Amino acid sequence: MAEVKVKVQPPDADPVEIENRIIELCHQFPHGITDQVIQNEMPHIEAQQRAVAINRLLSMGQLDLLRSNTGLLYRIKDSQNAGKMKGSDNQEKLVYQIIEDAGNKGIWSRDIRYKSNLPLTEINKILKNLESKKLIKAVKSVAASKKKVYMLYNLQPDRSVTGGAWYSDQDFESEFVEVLNQQCFKFLQTKAETARESKQNPMIQRNSSFASSHEVWKYICELGISKVELSMEDIETILNTLIYDGKVEMTIIAAKEGTVGSVDGHMKLYRAVNPILPPTGLVRAPCGLCPVFDDCHEGGEISPSNCIYMTEWLEF
Repeated sequence: MAEVKVKVQPPDADPVEIENRIIELCHQFPHGITDQVIQNEMPHIEAQQRAVAINRLLSMGQLDLLRSNTGLLYRIKDSQNAGKMKGSDNQEKLVYQIIEDAGNKGIWSRDIRYKSNLPLTEINKILKNLESKKLIKAVKSVAASKKKVYMLYNLQPDRSVTGGAWYSDQDFESEFVEVLNQQCFKFLQTKAETARESKQNPMIQRNSSFASSHEVWKYICELGISKVELSMEDIETILNTLIYDGKVEMTIIAAKEGTVGSVDGHMKLYRAVNPILPPTGLVRAPCGLCPVFDDCHEGGEISPSNCIYMTEWLEF
């Protein structure tokens, strides 16, 4: 008598258990999981059961569906955003997720189209809808005046987008920068003159002529000449221009942790200097000291044709 082989089917897993396990995996991998990860972790679950569980979690708004270079990703949804996107379709959720991932640097509509694979007309419709709900906002970028980047409504745009304190409505505030430049130099000059008038030995005079970037920042803030809030980083940017102009020198010293103005156990000190002899034209060539030399090229945002330091050197 021939032996009859009976195929034993594995018992159907509880759909709730499958969903809970997928949620656990998403918490373990907050950047998202692929279907392959789910399959590896639950090899006994049939593909149809996985698909039913995933679709249910997506419909309940517990998961986000993302696209990546490796395929589709499933990521746990933030409870706050889940309430905001209630009633939105999957395409709108996808666009919102792409914009959220861009952070405060924002993303162009062209890149949204590339990442979502949606038609441009559909993307424009979704963007207008999200803007009307005050979920996202469009911000003009100083890097490209005719283009807008999109970011979440409650985010403060990154300095690379707005240009920071030196830009107002995408226009570079050259007069404001010049005033700050003069006032920072004036403060350091006064500090140096006070040190010379102390009649102490040269070494003490020299050390007394230095001021930290925090001292300069505090002085500028007390003057009240800025309508925007300036950071120490902004003031250090101004001080760097004075260094490139040969008016100021900088030194870095070790500082105790917690010292005002110190960063990672170091403090930057600045002092005004007067060159003994005016440098020759060739020595004054700005390119050798330029901090953005690698980004300088004709036709770019930084180029020899619009470099004020190059213009001054050529006129010398």
